Parts: sequence; structure tokens; C-alpha cells
Amino acid sequence: MDRLRAQELTLAYDRRVVAEHLDVRITDGSFTVIVGPNACGKSTLLKALARVLKPRAGAVYLDGQAIASYPSKHVAKQLGMLPQSPIVPGGIVVEELVARGRFAHQKLLRQWSPDDEAAVAEAMRLTEVADLADRFVDELSGGQRQRVWLAMALAQQTPILLLDEPTTFLDLSHQFEVLDLCAELHEEGRTIVAVLHDLNHACRYATELIVMRAGKVLAQGPPSTVMTAELVGDVFSMPCRVIDDPETGTPMVVPTDRSRRRPRSLVKQA
Repeated sequence: MDRLRAQELTLAYDRRVVAEHLDVRITDGSFTVIVGPNACGKSTLLKALARVLKPRAGAVYLDGQAIASYPSKHVAKQLGMLPQSPIVPGGIVVEELVARGRFAHQKLLRQWSPDDEAAVAEAMRLTEVADLADRFVDELSGGQRQRVWLAMALAQQTPILLLDEPTTFLDLSHQFEVLDLCAELHEEGRTIVAVLHDLNHACRYATELIVMRAGKVLAQGPPSTVMTAELVGDVFSMPCRVIDDPETGTPMVVPTDRSRRRPRSLVKQA
């Protein structure tokens, strides 16, 4: 049985329903990437999986038990979450923020330990923010902050890591560095679930894709079988070719020339 799954989910914000009757299974040991157009429910699904958003109906299950039934610290030891737009606490420095990832490991009679210290140092090293340790987080660039938040999630040392657009604000080089790091963590045995916008990044790194549209899962499986020109056209309304990436052999989406994509009426009006 897969450790993390969702069954018959209805997800909503106040009166706005985002998804209904949503079933998802996260394959153990996979690097699963969720893709789809804006406002299709990707981030909402990830929040539900992380127990950040309470489903209006249905349930998320962790190890066969409803995730809502577990104590918060138990969930925090199993699931690490990098949210899409985290709020930076005022007056906190980088090392303090990363150290908050160790909260679930604290005990009444042991508030801090050498293991905590080592976990924080390793997370900062992996995300290349060790030299920012004494800087205030709210003074950092968007890309630096993103790496600091990722370091906090890594410091939790959870077997399952949920990442909502982890490459946001990062330049191209740092995008690949973060995704390479995720791939290494996956190879070491962690289950990774990430929301990504870039289809080619998704195909290059994922072992499994979940493709969503309008709150529904349209396809799930390996990129080699899921990512087709027909699917891209159906989900994103974008004509394209899907070819083999010359570096990795994974599917690569190549949009058709703009003169063939753009309606003539729009060209005349421009």
C-alpha cells in the first residue's frame, strides 16, 4: 500500500470548489511531479496532502490512516512541506528559520541536540545558504529566500517531501541545482512530490507525472507514456511537438512556431 493517498476529495476555499471526487495515489519512492494550467488545483491538492488544507469531503490517508487523526508532530516527522508563498517572520535570521524545521524532533526534556545542529548545518550546506546564516530573511532576494525555505523543509529530515513550485524566483542555474538536489534526495530513498510549471523540467526529473485540469486528474504515469502532443494540446491548448531530449532522452515539449499558433485575427489587431 502506498503511504500517501487521497480518496474522494472535495477541496474548496469558502464557497469556491476547486476539486470534487479527486482520487490520487503517491507511489512510494517516486519523484512525482504535478503539472497543469493555472488554477487547476495543483497547489490545493498539495496543501491537502500536507494537511495544510482540510478537505470539505473525503480524506487524505497516511500509512492507511486518515492523516487528520495523527498528532501534528507525527505528521511533521513524515511530511516536509515547502509552501508556494511562505510568510517570513519578522526579525528572524536564516539559521533560526532553518532550525524551525527541527520542531517535530524536540522533546520536553531535550530541546536541542547535536543531531539537530547537524541536520540544520547539512540542510544549509545542501541549499548553499550557509554563508547567509546571520542575515535577516526579510532582507534576502526572492531566490535566496526560496533556498532558505527549502533548507528548513530539508532540516525536518522527513521521508516524504512536498514542494510547491520549488524553483520560483530562482534563476536558471539555481533551478537546475534545486531540482538536481531533489533528484539526489529521491535517489537516496525519499518520496518527492512537487508542483512545477515547466513541463520539460517535469519530464526530465519526474519518475511519475500527475496531470491536472479543472480539479481533475487527466493522466498519471511515467513521463515517457503520459507526455504527448495530444495531451499538451488538450490540457494547455498549445500546439506542440514532443521529441526526445537530446541530453536525457526524456520527453521534451517544443511549441509550434508562433505564426502557426497565433490566430490571424490577433495578428491583425496587434
